[in-house]
Amino acid sequence: MMRKLIWCLLVAVFAVGCAERIPSDPMRAADVVAESTPVADLVIVGAKIWTGTGLDATAVAVVGERIAAVGDDAAIRKWAGPKTRIIEADGRRVLPGLIDSHLHIVSGGQQLARLNLRSVASQDEFIEAVGKAVLNLQPSGTDPETAPPTQQRWLLGGRWSVESWENPVSPRKEWIDPGSPETPVFLSRMDGHQALANSAALLHAGIDRNGPPDPPGGDIERDPDTNEPTGILKDTAMNLVADMIPAPSDEAQGDAMTRAMHHLNAQGITCVHDVSGREDLPVLLAAHRDKRLTVRVRKYLSVSDWISVIDQVQRFPADDTWLSVVGFKGYMDGSLGSRTAYMYQSYADTTEDSEYPSGLLIDMADPPKKLRHMIERVDAAGLQCAIHAIGDEANHILLNMYEAVGRRNGPRDRRFRIEHAQHLLPEDIARFGELGVIASMQPLHKADDGRYAEAALGEEQLAGSYAFRSLNDSGALLAFGSDWPVVSCDPFAGMAAAVTGRTLDGKIWLPAERIGIEDALRAYTINAAQAAFLEEDLGTIETGKLADFVMLSQDVLRVPSDDIADTKNLLTVVGGQIVFDVRESANR
Repeated sequence: MMRKLIWCLLVAVFAVGCAERIPSDPMRAADVVAESTPVADLVIVGAKIWTGTGLDATAVAVVGERIAAVGDDAAIRKWAGPKTRIIEADGRRVLPGLIDSHLHIVSGGQQLARLNLRSVASQDEFIEAVGKAVLNLQPSGTDPETAPPTQQRWLLGGRWSVESWENPVSPRKEWIDPGSPETPVFLSRMDGHQALANSAALLHAGIDRNGPPDPPGGDIERDPDTNEPTGILKDTAMNLVADMIPAPSDEAQGDAMTRAMHHLNAQGITCVHDVSGREDLPVLLAAHRDKRLTVRVRKYLSVSDWISVIDQVQRFPADDTWLSVVGFKGYMDGSLGSRTAYMYQSYADTTEDSEYPSGLLIDMADPPKKLRHMIERVDAAGLQCAIHAIGDEANHILLNMYEAVGRRNGPRDRRFRIEHAQHLLPEDIARFGELGVIASMQPLHKADDGRYAEAALGEEQLAGSYAFRSLNDSGALLAFGSDWPVVSCDPFAGMAAAVTGRTLDGKIWLPAERIGIEDALRAYTINAAQAAFLEEDLGTIETGKLADFVMLSQDVLRVPSDDIADTKNLLTVVGGQIVFDVRESANR
């Protein structure tokens, strides 16, 4: 707040000083004004600007990295000088820079270069895609039975989902073993809470018919007759294989970060809330040090033991607008698609031999004692908690913990977050607003889950699902993101899902929870900034704030709702610098 106020005062004082130097001779006055008026580095005119403040504007002037003035074309053109870059918007819609409130930036960049099975539509296509990808890998020249994992070339990627297949049977290692006899394969399900490993990968992890037992909060899926692992690993069980995968080199991590930033900027995203582990910190810090960041990163550190690193996180400058580590990300449960989201009732499609008919808590204690203790300590240290909860009972337990910690630690502006908040008990919806808990949600997950959620949960358990409108109306802060690379980070596809309620197979699902386009925009701008304590610098287009904004191919506020997803980003400005221009991109 103070930095923004000082900046505005400096601009105002400079303008007043210019006025005081204007002589009484009108012939001389024009020369002095021309020489002394603050000159913008960048000016956009002829636009339809959604400022987020209610102000109608057509133009904006930028000095340095901040917005110097917002208004009509005539007023803003006065800021232009010989070296000012002037962009004629030709009536196009300009928005504040879009903020993705939940993604994994480095792994998103990695996935752009890995096998993507998101679009495969059958078992045969799945097998064919994996087989081709294995053949395209450089041969390792090692024996998988004797070579350590670090000498193996692994096939990674995935993002598969069988829910839309005509025969939605879960994949097994037998599908891919014939095409990957020597190559370890580890392919995550779309939601990241389940993965398929082939026999070579299971061998490295020591997983066979004799063991090991399921880890706490995880499930090694096994054939009920032979006890042979099927290759499907859920939640914490995935770590048994994931820990065997060679760590990427610094160069590979840097390349992934560069790919991610370019991809995000092209989508109109200027800031992200990154919810990944400490392994991504070095590449983020290096990009910041070398002034290569073109996306602002607000990081919530995902680690199993928060308490041991509280001091390190507190040493990060929270007011750095390019990169800051401000809190921690934790887990309550799994996902709906993997049937590990923790529900109050059993899944409607659960089987008699299911070990976890209501899903899984990562910490099966009730309430999770370790997580409760970490929340208390982190909150007392003034840091923010952002916790994954998808099932209605997982959300209920977490709300209870947040309420108890708030009472114990006393009042402060803490902004507890629940990541996903997909399925809620109806009586818990109002508690988000009452407790000041932020609902950090991903509307494209609704478009995905709507194809199979009713079969998985039954109609009764959907009463509080994807409660965008109910949460918004109750006074809760609704912040939108994507969970990329779980799904696309395209914010206009996300807005369309929230506004139309249309699923990926074309039906309208839970129409009562649809919201208007301006509410969706707020969830990607103003609310997203507030969710990360960034509202003094980001989220709106107004004087003194950072000059982050985008220009669109069509007016997202005026087009029919079914056309929102067709919106493309044409121009992205971050800190006054153009980091994406569709015209330059097309000419490369």
